[in-house]
Amino acid sequence: MILSHQAANVVGFAGMACIIFAYAYVTGRARANPFIQHGVNLLGACLLTVSLLVNLNPPSLVLEGFWAAIAIWGLTKAMRARRGGH
Repeated sequence: MILSHQAANVVGFAGMACIIFAYAYVTGRARANPFIQHGVNLLGACLLTVSLLVNLNPPSLVLEGFWAAIAIWGLTKAMRARRGGH
């Protein structure tokens, strides 16, 4: 299924909202839950990637790839810390 440009923009705005929420969340909390922070960042990066595949913007697409990779790294660290292995 291929999204229309308008639908892709809606998906992209949802992704943008996720990333803004995650940034505000971690900034406003003394002890932010890393699963919320990185999970919402990863969701935002994925949604923005969908939008960028329809409305191509190569630099932003690369940025979202790095954003997703950092979020996955953060989730991996949080899972290891929860299990007791740094």
